[in-house]
Amino acid sequence: MNYQAYTKSDLTLRDALAFDRTVLANERTLLAYLRSAMALLAGGLTLYKFFPQDNFLQNLGIILFIIGVLTIILGLIRFAKVRKSLKILTMVKPKAD
Repeated sequence: MNYQAYTKSDLTLRDALAFDRTVLANERTLLAYLRSAMALLAGGLTLYKFFPQDNFLQNLGIILFIIGVLTIILGLIRFAKVRKSLKILTMVKPKAD
């Protein structure tokens, strides 16, 4: 449904609730990205800190840490992109008769 053809008063309750669910889903997705990133960061730091004698595990820890940082960045970029597209939907133009 193209929301830009309607004013806010033309949207039904179902449409407004669907929009709210989409906003909440976007926030949940960001939290999932952050949760995954924290697990990668914690795993990477653990491998790096507790296995100083094993180069393979230290390198794996560094790689996991970098992937964790990239996951945070990717999650924030995705969140901002979806939020921006949702913000555009809220700026609907008046319906032409």
